[in-house]
Amino acid sequence: MSLAAEADDVKPVTTRSLSTVGVGSLEDWEERLAPAAAQVVVGDARSTGLADNSVDLIVTSPPYWQKRDYGHDDQIGQEPTPQAYVESMMECLDEWRRVLRSTGSIFLNVGDTYYNRSLMGIPGLLEFGAVQRGWLIRNRIIWTKDSGMPEPAKNRLANRHEYIIHLAFKSSYYYDLVGYSEYMGNGANPGDVWNINPERNMGSHLAPYPQELVRRAVMLGCPPQVCETCQKPRARVFERTDQLDPERPQARRAMELAKEHQLTPDHIRAIQATGVSDVGKATKFQNGTGRNSPEVQRLAAEAKAALGGYFREFTFAKKITTGWTDCGHGTPTRGVVLDPFMGTGTTLKTATKMGRDAIGVDLVPLMQEPEVPGEQGMPKRSVTQSNG
Repeated sequence: MSLAAEADDVKPVTTRSLSTVGVGSLEDWEERLAPAAAQVVVGDARSTGLADNSVDLIVTSPPYWQKRDYGHDDQIGQEPTPQAYVESMMECLDEWRRVLRSTGSIFLNVGDTYYNRSLMGIPGLLEFGAVQRGWLIRNRIIWTKDSGMPEPAKNRLANRHEYIIHLAFKSSYYYDLVGYSEYMGNGANPGDVWNINPERNMGSHLAPYPQELVRRAVMLGCPPQVCETCQKPRARVFERTDQLDPERPQARRAMELAKEHQLTPDHIRAIQATGVSDVGKATKFQNGTGRNSPEVQRLAAEAKAALGGYFREFTFAKKITTGWTDCGHGTPTRGVVLDPFMGTGTTLKTATKMGRDAIGVDLVPLMQEPEVPGEQGMPKRSVTQSNG
């Protein structure tokens, strides 16, 4: 069994890269772990005071440039120029790199700003600055909304989208695309456009983001459990099946042709071994030289002759989870999510409901009592003052 790698040269955490000694279930340890908990830190996103290598995922939405004045001397967002704002955010990225584990990444929600009747290109400036500091921009997710605040402008369209920038510093970041695809009801890759409508908010915070946004980021980027001894995340182990989505006409036709030509499970595995571009990908079908064995090539050729243009459909077959990697130390802890601009605590509430520990940092936290009912509950761990 293997976890599929991406088509480019940046590969998220996989079964092979973890050098596992076995496969187990999450439930093996779940009952022995303390309940998921939240910690609130009064401090600055540029100097959190948190320990090095202590966080698995950062999900956050900083104040947008020149959008809101929160009335704090150390606030970010009221800098005189876009360049000064970007420099403040680069200081944040430097700090977040320090606290992230080597398999960690960031989902950064940010919008653009009109100034002197022109968009300033803030998301692009942030991406460029991050790349200059060695970060990898893995996705620019477009968060779309069906509705939003009324806008008085008569000579441009109302803004109904924001950006969620996914950044990683190392190529071996944790990423659970299989689990996310299952959640989204899509057996392949659901894509980088998220249609999520804002939730109704009656609180004092002016710019909350929806729990669904956090849920997707946590599902993709934060492991449920991490080894306390070696800091390796437990990653999903799965197998490809020969089952396609019958709702898709192309997939349905591929299954009909496979049945008509009596293709065997070995034929399907050969298709999946060769991949869309006919380049060998699956090591268990390769002969040690990086090329598929003659037998696999023969089976793939037979399948291609039978399926024609529908050959590639079986490379996107549904996957089933068979377990989770287990490094063997027997010291799992919960994955940790950080929001360094926590505001009302949406990230913390959502992460703890999903069984992850959470930390929130803010100059003036609006959520001082993080106890909320939920699937996992959200027991209060502590409210501390950062010296940073």
